Amino acid sequence: MHKYQVIFQFELDEELLSKVPQHRNFIGELIQKGIIDSYAISAESTQGWIVMNANNKKEVLHTLEKSPIYHKWVVEVEQLVIYDSQLYRFPKLVMN
Repeated sequence: MHKYQVIFQFELDEELLSKVPQHRNFIGELIQKGIIDSYAISAESTQGWIVMNANNKKEVLHTLEKSPIYHKWVVEVEQLVIYDSQLYRFPKLVMN
């Protein structure tokens, strides 16, 4: 299993906005299953980023095309060599 960075751009329109709740449920399910590590949308531009776990780029695209708004995206997928975050660290100890 490899990690992939998905960079996508989109245009906001009524159709996309109407499908956001369905899309958020879809993303939430993938996060629960451990397929998506992180998901972010810019507040300043119509761009987003996803870090995903998959065997290859084809699998990444096959998974994402099930989103109700995938057809609105321009997608770029890159395999990551290094991915580090607080999620992969030991929790901070709090002494009471």
